[in-house]
Amino acid sequence: MKRLILAALLAVSAAGAVQADDALKAVIGAEHRATNAARDSARHPYETLTFFGIKPTMTVVELVPGGGWYTEILAPYLRDKGKYIGAGSAPDKKGGMAFRARLDANPALYGKAATAVFEPPSRYEIAPAGSVDMVLTFRNIHNFIGGGEEAVKTTFKEIHKVLKPGGVLGVVEHRLPASMKQDEKASSGYVHEAYVIKMAESAGFKLAGKSEVNANPKDKADHEKGVWTLPPVLANKDKDREKYVAIGESDRMTLKFVKQ
Repeated sequence: MKRLILAALLAVSAAGAVQADDALKAVIGAEHRATNAARDSARHPYETLTFFGIKPTMTVVELVPGGGWYTEILAPYLRDKGKYIGAGSAPDKKGGMAFRARLDANPALYGKAATAVFEPPSRYEIAPAGSVDMVLTFRNIHNFIGGGEEAVKTTFKEIHKVLKPGGVLGVVEHRLPASMKQDEKASSGYVHEAYVIKMAESAGFKLAGKSEVNANPKDKADHEKGVWTLPPVLANKDKDREKYVAIGESDRMTLKFVKQ
C-alpha cells in the first residue's frame, strides 16, 4: 500500500512539473512575443528559467525590467497563480512611468503585475522582507558596479533580505574572461564570473549551480565599444557589421544562488 501511495504521489508531482513546463512553453510561444521571440535562440528563455527552477505559483521579482523582454514571459506566466513584481525606476521618473504605461497598455497580459523601486545604491523598495520566492536579474550586474564594491555588496544584501529562506537569485550577465582585467566600473559591460559569485556569497547566498546555456565561445569580450558592439545593439553600426553579427550576442554566465 505504501508503495502504491508513493507511486501515486510521484505521478502527481511529475504531472505538475510537466504542466508547469507546458505553461511556460505556451507563454514563450504566444503571439504577443512575435517581435521579441527572434532573440530566443540567443537568450534561451525556456532553458534559463527552468534552470532557475521557476514555478507558476511563485512570487518573482525581476530587477530592472528595461524594455520588458523577460516581463512579457514572466508576468503572464505568473498572473493566475503567482505574482510578478517589476522592480526598477521610481514611478515618478521617466523609466518608471514608461514601464507602468507598458503594463497598463495590455491588462490582459499584465493586469496583475506589480511594480517596485530598485535604484541602487540609494533606494531598495523591492518587497517586504522574506516575502519573495525568486529574484531575477538579466544583464544588469555591470550597472551595479559603478558605486564601488561596498555598494555592490549592499545591493546583494538587499536582494537577500526580500527572499524567503531557500529563495533563489537567478543571474544572467555578460562574462569577462578570467584572463582579462575588470575595470572598477565594468564599463565594457563584461564582469568576471568569480566576482559575481564573491559578491553574492558575501551577502549570504550559496551558489547552487551554473549553466552554460547562454554561453557563446565566439565572443572574446575584446570589442571596441564593449558588449554593445555586438547584437542586438551593434554600436558600430555598419562598421564590421557582418563580423559582429557572425559572433552573435555576448557570452553570458548563468548562475543560480540560494538564500541560506
